[in-house]
Amino acid sequence: MPELPILLQQLIRVWPPEIWRDVTVLVAVSGGPDSVALLCGLAAVRLQGSGQLMAAHFNHGLRGEQSEADEAFVVDLCQRLGVSCEVGRADRAAGLHGLPDGDIERGNGSRSEAQLRAVRYQFLSATARQVGARYVATGHTADDQAETVLLRILRGTGVAGLAGIRRHRQLTPGVSLVRPLLNIARAQAREYLELLGQGYRDDSSNSDLQYTRNRVRHDLLPHLADQYNPGVVDALTRLAGLAEGVQDVVASLLGDLQTRCVRVDSPDQVTVDCRELASVSRYLVRELLIAIWQQQGWPLQAMGYERWEQLADLACPAQPPSTDWKRVFPGSICVQRDGPRLRLLASPAEAAKSIS
Repeated sequence: MPELPILLQQLIRVWPPEIWRDVTVLVAVSGGPDSVALLCGLAAVRLQGSGQLMAAHFNHGLRGEQSEADEAFVVDLCQRLGVSCEVGRADRAAGLHGLPDGDIERGNGSRSEAQLRAVRYQFLSATARQVGARYVATGHTADDQAETVLLRILRGTGVAGLAGIRRHRQLTPGVSLVRPLLNIARAQAREYLELLGQGYRDDSSNSDLQYTRNRVRHDLLPHLADQYNPGVVDALTRLAGLAEGVQDVVASLLGDLQTRCVRVDSPDQVTVDCRELASVSRYLVRELLIAIWQQQGWPLQAMGYERWEQLADLACPAQPPSTDWKRVFPGSICVQRDGPRLRLLASPAEAAKSIS
């Protein structure tokens, strides 16, 4: 019996078909080689069960006839594989007006990668709920992981950012996002399609160098591989794996710390007992404060390293505070040191009072 292609071996190893045979899996398929390889691979290894394998394609409509041809290609591929396909279109989507203007990368008002990704995931989430999918699978590869880690290093990141793209995460309650090809090289996905004689679509926007990720993909990573380390993609993906392991340990420590010292008084107010932080590392204090910010849904974008340091100084000052301190952080989050406690309040009125 011939040996299975590397891509199929990887799928079976990291995401055994026994896990998903009796549930619905929704595969995000753009028509590009990675997502086409994922759909074909899952169709090849799936087992008989009560679940369904389905596909979802979102047409942003940004490239005119090319976008229409991408959609037609995916629909035809799904018909040949015997897979149901759900199609979303930008002209039927809710729109981008709820996304921050700061995400626009180009001065002519074009949509940024972040905005397009947000709309795509809105569609995937809604479709998963509609069809009752337990998993949404995307075709991210090791190359995508390396690009993401490198981008975050260039922009400035902590250990959490070095973890890059997570293999599993919750997309919506009851729906998990999975990336079974995260250890597979982009070239291996193409080799699998060549073996099948299966075509795919080339997205011309992936060569547009005004997008930062494309410059990393086409210029920086090849330069690093040629001049410094031919195995740079493997090195970056290993780094991501190590950072993810560290973050798992940190998450466990944070869970215990939150139980001991954090009290959520209301959706807008949190109290931290700083006495519990006296013997805790500075790093863990910052991670605790970041976790509070995330769980409360407060704005993270403007909270850079210096802001988190200022906040950690309020929680664990070098000298015991002689008076109560109060500061206002981005999003009008008023933070006050009140004796041994740190009170965090999302209140524009309180923030305005403290500034005056």
